[in-house]
Amino acid sequence: MSFWQLENLRSTMSGSWLVRPAKQSPAEAQGASIDTRSLKRGNIFFALRGEKVDGHRYLDAAGAAGAALAVVEEPTLGPDGLAILQVENVGKALLKCAAEYRKTLEGTRVISVGGSNGKTTTTRLIEAILSKHFRGVSSPKSFNNAIGVPLTILSARAGDQYLLCEVGTNATGEIAELAAVVTPEIAVITSIGREHLEGLNSLRGVIAEEASIAPDIRPGGVAIIAAQPPELTEAVRGLMMSGKRGTIVRFGESSDADLRVESIATDELGTSFSINKRSQFRIPLLGVHNAMNGAAAIAVARRFGLDDSAIQAALAEASAPEMRMRLEIKGPVALLNDAYNANPDSMLASLRAFTELARHRNPARRVVVLADMLEMGEAGPDAHREIGEAVAADESIDLAVLVGPLMMFAAERVRKKWTGERVINLPRMDDEHAGRIAAMLRPGDFVLLKGSRSMGVERVARALEEAGLGTRPKQESGV
Repeated sequence: MSFWQLENLRSTMSGSWLVRPAKQSPAEAQGASIDTRSLKRGNIFFALRGEKVDGHRYLDAAGAAGAALAVVEEPTLGPDGLAILQVENVGKALLKCAAEYRKTLEGTRVISVGGSNGKTTTTRLIEAILSKHFRGVSSPKSFNNAIGVPLTILSARAGDQYLLCEVGTNATGEIAELAAVVTPEIAVITSIGREHLEGLNSLRGVIAEEASIAPDIRPGGVAIIAAQPPELTEAVRGLMMSGKRGTIVRFGESSDADLRVESIATDELGTSFSINKRSQFRIPLLGVHNAMNGAAAIAVARRFGLDDSAIQAALAEASAPEMRMRLEIKGPVALLNDAYNANPDSMLASLRAFTELARHRNPARRVVVLADMLEMGEAGPDAHREIGEAVAADESIDLAVLVGPLMMFAAERVRKKWTGERVINLPRMDDEHAGRIAAMLRPGDFVLLKGSRSMGVERVARALEEAGLGTRPKQESGV
């Protein structure tokens, strides 16, 4: 029996028919969706409940879009011809469906990408290489949670040679739950940093959480991990030894790394680096830290048997994900848009990259717009003070706009070293305050945008556009 036959799907998800498939309905489904706006004909529609949207209200739209099956929790009727399966919990049914489908993908090499920073960028770099030579699918955008990961798995098709899943976490146990579904042949951990400390408590907690992918790596698989901190290697090795056998490949600047990253240089067009003093690579992404993401992608590509010349050619054509170290020109103002998310380590990396790029640009003014780093728990105030110290230590910065209640701690530290007119602390980032920031900017300014996702720092870019400054059709960095 095919996995996608409707009766098999019912059994897989332990559901019961509210509306049985009509005789004239398709015998099989293909793929899954939680959004009727992007649902494709033949998809399973999972009627998830969220804080603002309840999928149960969209069964008519799902039927009109051609869904083969709707999965619901509450007794709900849809349009004629739409089969409806009732389960105890739609989210758990989605995970279970993906886990069972993963078992059928024996000819597909599955790659997971986790880590504190650089997950999406590394995923896009791996995709840029593999898609040139193999058939497969990868996580769209940042589909890295208990909804996005199973949707990615269910998008794979028989005959795919790779399946690339980004895997994220906010709290202890989330990686392990996803690992049991993904069961990768190749598991990448891009970095370890102070992420989501509200849920993970400490750097040790982050290491334990990110390393928890290791027991579910398939026999003969590989963990491709950051060489620093060494505690990550210890944690991964211990979990792999206690579970299935596999190998560990370490990348980074450490002298004992398997892929030793050296000779890193960055400019407005991208970043270049060498691996083990032999092979030279260049990626059209900004920031020294992206050399590490590139090294992880190279390790995966080599695992697929690609030689360095093929990898070099593919990386040269890669592009940065939206709002991640993107150099954008808004009329007379240049933005380094890294507004997608933030934690202390990624913000410090962005500040370093901004300073380095500013040397190349020689702008009229260097302006940083930094917003709160959220989900830091009790570490929040000190983490923001650390950012304040870093800003204050960089005398090349002409203006610091610090947004949000937590950034008040950063502003206090900056004001101890700078005059007050160089530091502006705003209570929040909304359209009004974004407009105020845009009005502060002058022709020739170079501006860094960085903050946690829900802070919405990208509003500054939109405010510049609405002010009539416009955007050049191509990004100046080539990414």
